[in-house]
Parts: sequence; structure tokens; C-alpha cells
Amino acid sequence: SQIADLRGVSAQDVYKQRHRLEVIPVYKTVDTCAGEFEAFTPYHYSTYDLESEVKARTRPAILILGSGPNRIGQGIEFDYSCVHACFALSAAGFDTIMVNCNPETVSTDYDTSDRLYFEPLTLEDVLEIYEAELKAGPVAGVIVQLGGQTPLGLAAGLKEAGVPILGTSPDAIALAEDRGKFGEILKASNLSAPAFGTAFSYQEALEVAQRIGYPVLVRPSFVLGGRGMQIVYDDASLSEFIEIATKINPEHPVLIDKFLDDAIEVDVDAVFDGEQMYLAGVMEHVEEAGIHSGDSACVIPAQSLSPEMLKEIEKATLKLAQSVGVRGLINIQFAISRGELFVIEANPRASRTVPFVSKATGIQVAKAAALIAGGKSIAELRMEGILPKYAVGIATGISVKEAVLPWNRFRRVDGQGVDSVLGPEMKSTGEVMGIAKSFGAAFAKSQIAAFGPLPKQGAIFISLSDKDKNNSIASVKELAELGFKLFATVGTHNLLNSNGVETELVAKHADKSNNPESISAVDLIGENKIALVINTPYGRGAQRDGRLIRTAAVQRGVPCITTVPGLKAAVEGIRALQQGGLTAQSIQEWHKR
Repeated sequence: SQIADLRGVSAQDVYKQRHRLEVIPVYKTVDTCAGEFEAFTPYHYSTYDLESEVKARTRPAILILGSGPNRIGQGIEFDYSCVHACFALSAAGFDTIMVNCNPETVSTDYDTSDRLYFEPLTLEDVLEIYEAELKAGPVAGVIVQLGGQTPLGLAAGLKEAGVPILGTSPDAIALAEDRGKFGEILKASNLSAPAFGTAFSYQEALEVAQRIGYPVLVRPSFVLGGRGMQIVYDDASLSEFIEIATKINPEHPVLIDKFLDDAIEVDVDAVFDGEQMYLAGVMEHVEEAGIHSGDSACVIPAQSLSPEMLKEIEKATLKLAQSVGVRGLINIQFAISRGELFVIEANPRASRTVPFVSKATGIQVAKAAALIAGGKSIAELRMEGILPKYAVGIATGISVKEAVLPWNRFRRVDGQGVDSVLGPEMKSTGEVMGIAKSFGAAFAKSQIAAFGPLPKQGAIFISLSDKDKNNSIASVKELAELGFKLFATVGTHNLLNSNGVETELVAKHADKSNNPESISAVDLIGENKIALVINTPYGRGAQRDGRLIRTAAVQRGVPCITTVPGLKAAVEGIRALQQGGLTAQSIQEWHKR
């Protein structure tokens, strides 16, 4: 691609010319055991030489494309699916060929695949590996749906070059990825989606936003992990986003969606073979819709959804899997607003929630998806005991997944730290899970693993946005009943006191210039007098006002909750901690219960 840019031609033209000139890479072997004893999985790397060290083989091979470098939004959750695919396909009689360039993942371990190509995930490199393996023996095809968005983006180019794609076809992938085509599928399936529009200029963006109605979610097209996404509440915020965050041109338009305020977000993972579907898990997000799914805590089984809504979700998932033409994994994100189900997006690939669903239910979903791509049916997998007889995954107890967020790892130049408020742009760098008999105990375990334990006693600072005040009163009352001392700023203080909840008034930090002797929440946090911070921002101004409080909490290692659902979950977790009885057990033993 660099040569193509310099020459003003396409990368495909350079590729063809290189092959005409017989400038073709060979693959050498890195001995994984430094020659001390036999290496069972050779690591191959490309170079330009005369002799290749790729050995001949007789079994049909399947190439599995990994996720490439770990980065926020794409990482080891996808690696989990690749590893399980290697194990399942090897047991089914295939040679597994792993293509990945990241040494920090299990898929690149010496005992995972039959061969490993330590190469970049680009179309040119994958095509060369495919040709090398084709010379070594039969190749059944390539699986692109297990490594996240990067290999998925190679599907169309590989198909065009004549490479067989196993599982979901590139045409089916395009149906789910293309906004217009997917909208037609939703309409034909009688499924709802939030109102949306596409803009190529600020004026078009303004017209779309005013037609849809604020708040809206705006984002550049073709982003990973929600990069650059923002919720905007007015014309001024939209103008600021367009000017600073996005360069608008015909190749990179801005996508604008109606933001469903106070909606419940639901993630669904399922496998489909063209006839039957196994719905692996329905995950209810703890935080409301608008928080990136990679940052939001979620729970299996769903805690607030009715049996009727769960059935509607199952039917909608089947419709989308059939309409898109999925063969293997599909992940769908739904939102429930005022009792109505909306489809946010569908991903015809492994999602970052596959490991969580598999561990919560005890069913290895990625293995099933790989075998479906390799030609098995769900009926066959049920006969072999890989999938259960029932159609919907059943969790053992209650499992909570929590994101690991890197707030304490970063410091701004101005010394203020990093704002811990969650939003549509993914910021987490990992995840943990807690499993227990009750939601409170499972949530408490997840917090211990991710951030440190929730407090069982002490003082709590509370500052609620206007939209959250009434919805939080019951939870704050419970905190008072659990024995916590409560501090609040004036608006929250007046509301809680008028509802019978005693709080101590503290000043806003910005007001200290008028009254230097006053005590603010930042002062209390700095003096280690606060065990938990509850600050729910709303809108552009409110988020800026609360920044000092949230960053002070990060710097002092004080847990900070920024959403009402997060507050409600924390109350249940604290109650479980006060009651005691948290136990540890291996996940294998748990599933034997």
C-alpha cells in the first residue's frame, strides 16, 4: 500500500506486478523451544528468500484470522474465540493455521494451533499466507468472524481474490455492516430502530439533528470501539463536535442517531446454522443505553426484563440471523425504551461478550461457531453434546461482567487526572466477572476484581443531575439506612432533605473563590473523608462542573459512580457485603451445582 501511494496506483496493481516479477515471500521458522527439544507449533515469519520452510501436510487446513494488536475496543476477548476455534477444529480433523501478529495473546502460544503465522492482518499478507498453505496441502477456507472487526473487513477482498470464506459470507457481512441495507432488513422484518441520518456537512448534520430531536448520538463512520462518538444535547454542542472531532467529507460522513434516554440496553449472542438458532445469552446492561457496551457492566440472566420481552428479543434475533444470512456467531445490541424494543446494531461475528456468556452458562459458544463454519449443524452439535438441547442458554446463578477502566493509569499535563465519566466511546482495557446466587453478591465480587471493594461504612458524597434526582431518592434512602453519612451539594441536599434523607451541605468547588473557608467535595475527597462518590452528569455543562469531583476521586482511589442504574447496583452490592457470606469457588465446581 505504501508503494501504491507513492506510485499513484492501487495496492492490487502493485500486488499483481510483484507476482508477475516473481517477488514472492517465503516463510521461515522460529523455533519456539530454542532448539532444546522439538517444537510442535512452528512460528512462521515472512521474508524474501529462495527457500520456504512451510512443510507439506495432508489434512485439510482452516486459516483463522486473529484480531491483530491489542488496543482499546479490540483485544483478548476476541482472542478467546480464536483459541477455542483452534481446539474445536483440530479435534474435528482440520489443521488449524493461526494468523496473528500479537505476542501477548493465547492464540499465539505454541500449543494452540498447528501452525502460526506471525504476520500483520492485511489483505496482502493474508493472501500470501493462503497461497503458501495451498502449496503445502488442501485448504478448506478462512474464518474471519472470530477476530473482531479487523479480519471482518478483509472478507470482501479475500472473496474477490478467490479465497473461500467459511461461515458467514462476505455478502451477508455487508448486509449487516451497511447502514442502508441493514435498515431495509429491519423494515422487512418489522423491527424498529432509533431514527437516524447521515450528514456530509454541518448544515446537513444540523437538519438531521433538528428533525430527529435532541439528544442525538453523533459519530464518524467506520470507527472501532466507539472512537469519536459523543452524545450532543443542542446545536452548539453539535457545532463543537463537527468542528473539533470530525473532518467531514464525502468519504467519511457523520452518522447521527436518536439517543434513547433512560433506555435499557441489552446484548445478545447467538449462533445460527441457516435453519436452527441457539441463543447463547441475553445480557442486560447495568448502565442505561448510551454507555459503550465495552464499558458497561452487564448481567446474566436479565434482572428487569419480563418473560414477554425476552421472548420478543429471541424472535427478533432469529429474524435478523435469517435475514442477514448468518452462519455462526451473531451479536445484536437492543435498547428497550418505554416498553418498545429497538435494534441498535448487529455484528455478524464474535463479540467481546462471548467469553462472558460462555463462562456464565458453561457452554463453549466459540467452539460451536467454529464447527458451524466448518460445516456442522446445530442439530449435530447437540447430538455431540457441544450445545445443549434447549434453545436458550441458561446461566448457573447470576453473573455480572464489569469493565476494567484505566483511570488511575493516566495523568493529565495539568495534574487534574482523567475524567471517569462513561459514554459512547469505549475506554475500558479489560473485564472481570463475579458469579453468585444473588445479584448484589455477584456485583460486589465484580467491583472487588475491577476497582476494589465497595465500602461497607463511612461517608458518601452525592451530586445528582436534575434528570436523575427523583429516580435516585429511594437508593439514597437505602444508603442512609445502611448507616452511611451523606454529603451533598445544594440542589441534591435540598431535594434529599425535603424527602426525609438527612445530608450535610458542602460547597461547590467553583464557589470557593467567594468563600475560601467553605468545604467542598474535592476537599473532603482530598482529606480521605469520602468512601464513595456518586456524581451523575447530564449534558455538556453538567459534565464539566463535575469533572473536578470525579478526577479527585480517581486520584485518591475512591469508587465513583456516574449513573443511576450503577447507584442502584452499588446499593445491592453494599448490602451483600454488609451481610457477609461472599464465597469463592472454581467456575468448574460452580457449574456442577
